[in-house]
Amino acid sequence: MKFFLDTASLDEIRNAAAFGIADGVTTNPSLIAKEGNVDFKEHIAAICKIVCGPVSAECTSEDAEGMISQGHDYAKIAPNVVIKCPLTREGLKATNKLSSEGIKVNVTLCFSAAQAILAAKAGASFISPFLGRLDDIGENGLLLLQDIIEVYRPYDWKTEVLAASIRNPIHAIEAARMGADIAIHGGRPPRDVSLHFHTDPSEARYIIDVHGPTPLHGITTRVGYDVRTCSAAVMAASQASGTSVLSEVRALYRGHQKAIERFRSIGVDIALAKIKSFSRSGT
Repeated sequence: MKFFLDTASLDEIRNAAAFGIADGVTTNPSLIAKEGNVDFKEHIAAICKIVCGPVSAECTSEDAEGMISQGHDYAKIAPNVVIKCPLTREGLKATNKLSSEGIKVNVTLCFSAAQAILAAKAGASFISPFLGRLDDIGENGLLLLQDIIEVYRPYDWKTEVLAASIRNPIHAIEAARMGADIAIHGGRPPRDVSLHFHTDPSEARYIIDVHGPTPLHGITTRVGYDVRTCSAAVMAASQASGTSVLSEVRALYRGHQKAIERFRSIGVDIALAKIKSFSRSGT
């Protein structure tokens, strides 16, 4: 299964590429707007220089003629640009036209297997069912994904199933189990998918065993120093600051004042509460 990133942040894309999981990128006008006053086509071109795989550039026109015109324009940006069209009547018309000309199209905003069939018949290179948005309204987005994969299986359609709007690691795991071709994540998939309570704290314990207690030993002694308490507090601090747990531990050993302040602000009581919550959940 391939990983596509749903972001327009060049830093996030470079970071994911370092993990070897930036197989492609999907963007939309809102994501581009978050990057500030950037030129749309120049920004897409910059992404294409980082990622060799497909990079989706979304049409903003509401009619087929406008989408086709934008598709022709965007396709000139780089060879790996994919045109993103909505799963509307006009979007399907544009998809049919563009795909007949050899331009790849990612049909987005799919919420039913019937829509997915129409997209495949129109020649879509990718179909993007939105799992998380269905979960948000009390439906099961994974059931939609399973339906689409099963419907596509008997036919020779070339449309790849792209599990979009993934909100958690379970979505990613189940998408892989079902045989989805691609899973889309936001800009920080390495942290969202790889983070586990036992991994970084275990590594932190090795560091503490080798180098001794952190400069904040005194904070934990009043509740009985143990590495799990320390690790839980560091994990809470890392979540608050957006850094990794190991980065926090290393920063503490180096005596970085900001790391020390983050640790103190979390406090042992919060650390213990986190431990209790993990214990209740059976971890």
